[in-house]
Amino acid sequence: QVHLVESGGGLVQAGGSLRLSCAASGTILSMNAMGWFRQAPEARRELVARITTDGSTDYLDSVKGRFTISMDNAKNTVFLQMNSLKPEDTDVYWCLAEGARTPGIFSNYWGQGIQVTVSS
Repeated sequence: QVHLVESGGGLVQAGGSLRLSCAASGTILSMNAMGWFRQAPEARRELVARITTDGSTDYLDSVKGRFTISMDNAKNTVFLQMNSLKPEDTDVYWCLAEGARTPGIFSNYWGQGIQVTVSS
């Protein structure tokens, strides 16, 4: 079983910063990528940032230049540094791990979600 533990969320004023962390544990033979999604109430879950184990990254257009994703491959841990936060960044953030417990067969594993609230 794969377990993801998220940390680092909370309340911050607009213009401030937060750093999210997500550590994956359990029987993971290999990891393809990890990332962060967010979802507001009654909205679709959207990709915020994703990073592959070879360092390729993708970002939601609205966070480019403000958020930075990084990964510690050895520890199966992903970080999201969020700077210049805006009230519209307020959401529940979800960690995703694309990992394989069987050689060559990758599945998506999700964290429990962590609240980020940006006050104006």
